[in-house]
Amino acid sequence: MRYRTIGTDPATRREVSVLGLGAMLFGSATDEATSYAILDRYVEAGGTFVDTSDNYAFWHDGGQGGQSEELLGRWRRSRGIGDEVVVATKLGARPLAPGTGYLDNPEGLSAKVIRESAERSRERLGTAKLDLLYAHIEDRAVPLRETVEGFAELVAEGTVGLLGASNHRAWRVERARQLAADAGLPGYEVLQYHRSYLPRRLDLPGELDPDGDVGFVGPDLASYLRAEPQLTLVAYGPLLKGAYARPERLGPEYDVPSTPARLAALHAVAAETGATVNQVVLAWLLGADVPTIPLVGFSSVAQLDEALGAVELELTPQQRTRLDDTR
Repeated sequence: MRYRTIGTDPATRREVSVLGLGAMLFGSATDEATSYAILDRYVEAGGTFVDTSDNYAFWHDGGQGGQSEELLGRWRRSRGIGDEVVVATKLGARPLAPGTGYLDNPEGLSAKVIRESAERSRERLGTAKLDLLYAHIEDRAVPLRETVEGFAELVAEGTVGLLGASNHRAWRVERARQLAADAGLPGYEVLQYHRSYLPRRLDLPGELDPDGDVGFVGPDLASYLRAEPQLTLVAYGPLLKGAYARPERLGPEYDVPSTPARLAALHAVAAETGATVNQVVLAWLLGADVPTIPLVGFSSVAQLDEALGAVELELTPQQRTRLDDTR
């Protein structure tokens, strides 16, 4: 396993494995025994960066979520896991009532919600401190300053370490970071968005926004990340739910002129290296122009083992050029 440091403050920064483990479906669609087996294998391989949220997976049973955090809490206690494994969680998108959604009825990002939801996450995870806490989605109904100050209070109290944002527009992230800097407060240092090898069409409506550009690393966010190298990008959905191995699963959002040529280049590099196409995608992300921590969810140990093989896969400059220059 390889590692990198996230965060800049010596008091809160952490060293994490370059491959993150997504626990979205643990305790719901993925049963407890399988979840434990995946977690155990991940840690055995040197993995130290697990991701969850307070609303995972509310859609599985029509509830409000919390199953993933609860399972991780049970697993941590049963294995004696301490702060050697960094657990990141999120708040802001938990439905306020069973049977509702995270867009039409979210908890939001008020100071009150931030404090109360973070406390419930600590209880479910069985920890006194959240290593990394994200604002899951934007909340335009609450002043940004209130959100910034609400998160900063928890850091000051020692119940939260690092702060992050997921699925926010780049300008909202920058405004929040500037508000924090002007007030001498901790700000967002880790950003979590969807990113993969195939470019996504941003002219189609997205799940989070009708404009289609929220939640994805498009040109604006990529440019922002290049200009702010102290930020860490964590990429969810990097393997497109298995579509690299089965391109017929690709949706219309990946129907762009470059897709056939990029898939051909991907398969050619996989054949050259003896790796799978999924491993090449992950290796490409790890060494991309915007260094990225891929966040991958698994339903079996075999899937995890395949992804682990990408960590030591070194693409040559020529292979990267072939992958990057395909238009």
